Amino acid sequence: MTARQEPFAAAVTGLGLVTAAGVGAKATWHAVTQETAPGGVTHQEELADLPCDFMYTIAGLDTTELLGVATQRLMDRFAQLAVIAAREAVLDAGLDPESWDSSRVAVVIGSAHGGLPFYDQQHVAMAGRGARRVSPKLAPLTVVNSAASSVCMDLGAHGPSLGVATACSSGTVALGTAHQLLRAGVCDIALAGGAESVLSRLLIASACQMKAVSTRRDDPATACRPFDAGRDGFVVGEGAGLLVLERPEHARARHAPVRAHLRGYGASSDAYAAVAPDPEGKGIERALRTALADAGVQAGDVGHVNAHGTSTVANDHIEAAVLQRVLGDHPLVTSTKAMTGHALGAAGGIEAALTVLALEQQLVPPTANLEVLDPRIPVDVVHKEARQAAFDCAVKTSLGFGGHNAALVLTR
Repeated sequence: MTARQEPFAAAVTGLGLVTAAGVGAKATWHAVTQETAPGGVTHQEELADLPCDFMYTIAGLDTTELLGVATQRLMDRFAQLAVIAAREAVLDAGLDPESWDSSRVAVVIGSAHGGLPFYDQQHVAMAGRGARRVSPKLAPLTVVNSAASSVCMDLGAHGPSLGVATACSSGTVALGTAHQLLRAGVCDIALAGGAESVLSRLLIASACQMKAVSTRRDDPATACRPFDAGRDGFVVGEGAGLLVLERPEHARARHAPVRAHLRGYGASSDAYAAVAPDPEGKGIERALRTALADAGVQAGDVGHVNAHGTSTVANDHIEAAVLQRVLGDHPLVTSTKAMTGHALGAAGGIEAALTVLALEQQLVPPTANLEVLDPRIPVDVVHKEARQAAFDCAVKTSLGFGGHNAALVLTR
């Protein structure tokens, strides 16, 4: 595992975000720190007959204007979001795709469900009008790797292109994989993170059946409430979060401003259950300890954790117990999902970008909608308002269905 190698600090030089909290990194950060999401949670007509009929959607995003009709038709929405986030990240990094060595640029993007809504549409088409009405674009538009391939085609990246699917840890695993590619010298630049858009009756109906999502139909804006004593499930969101990572010597050679460093990565499997996390949190603990060792930092060095914090009954207290066991009481913990929704495979990418911004601004976003802290939560959860603090090291944790755990260590 990477913990046995020499520490490697990949330079984070660019961020790209498109979320229900805002279009662009600046807008998302402002909404998350001020608890003012312009889009937020909306009722969905397609879900009207389900116990959960709402989700976080991106307001004011005109993909046709941003991508053009011809380009847009070649992508499912989750891939469109990935391309939009990638363009912002590359621009933020000061990179010019016309002049970079494209063979040394990798793209690694995670997604839990790929183009699942398009599957839904095509199933309806076939059931109602026969097989001849099924689109020939079904396979290429819906596979998880289509986000990475779409970004490669849009930017002209010819290095390794990978689609990662480890459920809700996909974006975090994608970033860890990119870190390993850079460390191995396979590439000089990597665009990595996650993308997701799943307005799918089939998926939401299943999530309702497993009692994973909130059913607060009367007050959806406060339904997602991580670490709260009254939490009853997550709320699905859409979005994309991509980071530009570079080998440190490559960033130095072009005098690129470095926003942070991705220093450590750890991953593990619970090997416990298809949905429920290990009740003792042994898997996420292993991933977190591996990430710390990989980064060459001590638990006492960590000042902030952007937690997975889904607002499910099981996840939040299990994760919090692990954070306290490994890191102690001092890190400032937050979950930003009450502002962005749970963007599933995109969550790790979005939240890693927010962790970079927290390090830059020395500001920890509040956990929105947290009214009464669950007494089983033994960590310092930031809520009510953002908290200014001095810290040089932060952690991002992710857990996914099937027991896929991942953790990142980022430093200033």
